[in-house]
Amino acid sequence: MKYAVILGDGMSDWKIDSLGGKTCLEAAYTATLDRLAPAAEVGLCKTVPEGLKPGSDVANMSVLGFNPKKYYTGRSPLEAVAMGIKLSDTDVTLRCNLVTLSDEVNYEDKTMVDYSAGDISTEEAAELINYLKKYLDNDRFTLYPGVSYRHCMVIKNGAKGHKLTPPHDISDRKITAYLPEGECGTLYLDMMKKSYELLKAHPVNLKRIAEGKRPANSVWLWGEGTKPGLAPFESERGLKGGIISAVDLVRGIGMLADMKIIPVEGITGNYDTNWTGKANAAADALLGGLDFVYVHMEAPDECGHHGDPKHKVYSIEQIDGKVIPTFIERMEKAGEDYAILVTPDHPTPCACKTHVSEPVPYLIYTNKKNLSNGAVRYTEDEAAKTGLLIEDGYKLIDRLFAIK
Repeated sequence: MKYAVILGDGMSDWKIDSLGGKTCLEAAYTATLDRLAPAAEVGLCKTVPEGLKPGSDVANMSVLGFNPKKYYTGRSPLEAVAMGIKLSDTDVTLRCNLVTLSDEVNYEDKTMVDYSAGDISTEEAAELINYLKKYLDNDRFTLYPGVSYRHCMVIKNGAKGHKLTPPHDISDRKITAYLPEGECGTLYLDMMKKSYELLKAHPVNLKRIAEGKRPANSVWLWGEGTKPGLAPFESERGLKGGIISAVDLVRGIGMLADMKIIPVEGITGNYDTNWTGKANAAADALLGGLDFVYVHMEAPDECGHHGDPKHKVYSIEQIDGKVIPTFIERMEKAGEDYAILVTPDHPTPCACKTHVSEPVPYLIYTNKKNLSNGAVRYTEDEAAKTGLLIEDGYKLIDRLFAIK
């Protein structure tokens, strides 16, 4: 038996007026999921435990079967691991977004225009971060360039316990009430202010503005954490596992769990990603000796954060029309028995442009037997109607692996 998780990050949503009062899942054309749902187990799962924030870090950890209450130490160290940064036990890491802020004179009065600086390219971002390193790096603080708008800062012998707000939680809001607080809060704010002064007239940003794009005119520090540790996936589950993802966060979780990181050409972390390539890579990995693969797709989450239901629906349709059927066709052609879990990690409603902690709809399907529990489609409402709710999200994967 081969196993796969097809993870549409942030895929679940609320009803949207522009979609005729439907969620993105309800509005999307999902012929494959509509075919699978009547023969699948469909229900709801609470992936974010009480007391933890509904981040992709916590939620993906849950879906992979790791209890966040036991293992979670913060978001940024997971990304640092994927970036190849060696951390000591006394290091504190921060996620460092390149963002677009409005142009008020006082930094504190600015508005969060775009948490991703217009989805800045990795090449442009690297030039900006390397420029900032000349002014912000010192014996204690080090910036590391990452992918697109996502970067990292490591602080030697750092302090913890700061109040730091994810920039995607405050889209279109004044940043006044969301500035860093705590022991190093003033220092972090000074760095953010300095970055604005350094970046606002940088040639990369002047070129972006001339092209009608949003400038990456400030860094935003958040996601504090310390060196994490996960149990090896194979020793926990008895299965050889792999990860396919365009984002450092999910790859970092996989690396900490000693899972194979499977590269795929052309994956972007957005709706222009190589959908079919991810499906074929997953099938290749399973047919090549792995037992389990986790296929993570960031696009629905990015669209939710941008309040973009049109492309969120499009992303769901790509998962349904390219990823799932390509994977199933490859497995059936090879004569392999398989079981798949289709789920978001958390909802990212377009209306609020950020994550929420509500339970997510999941679907488990296998070619071995009929698992039907009454659902006719894979949607939030259909999942709720089945009456099945998994309270502890990290136990959901047990239901997948119980299929033999």
